[in-house]
Amino acid sequence: MENFQLTKKPNAKAEMLIRKPVAEVFEAFINPEITRRFWFTKSSGRVEAGKRILIEWGNYGSMTTVEWVFTPHKNNTTYVTITNSGFQGDGDKVVSDALDSKGGFTWVLAGLKALLEHDVELNAIADAFPKGLREH
Repeated sequence: MENFQLTKKPNAKAEMLIRKPVAEVFEAFINPEITRRFWFTKSSGRVEAGKRILIEWGNYGSMTTVEWVFTPHKNNTTYVTITNSGFQGDGDKVVSDALDSKGGFTWVLAGLKALLEHDVELNAIADAFPKGLREH
């Protein structure tokens, strides 16, 4: 294999247009009664913030930063951008973690889109790692 070097650490970015107003899309991420329908099943409670969410996220033993930005778009729709940054480790680990993060947050946005636009629960996150199957 050629000598492959990164010149900067990658960020994972997932983006999607949701055909609902910003307030409704934002509410889906801060209200655990809605969030559990497209992402995770447990919560410590409602998130309180403005029109941006910024958290520290555990990523295979190291912490990263995840930021959600909700941009109003035409026809009362919302463009959601989720950026995960600060991956740590050697080049292979950083690239692998960034790719996994982008994939995971893309599933989150697809699940949100299906729920808010069509009232369908995809269970994409839960079904990506079903209990009882061997680890990758």
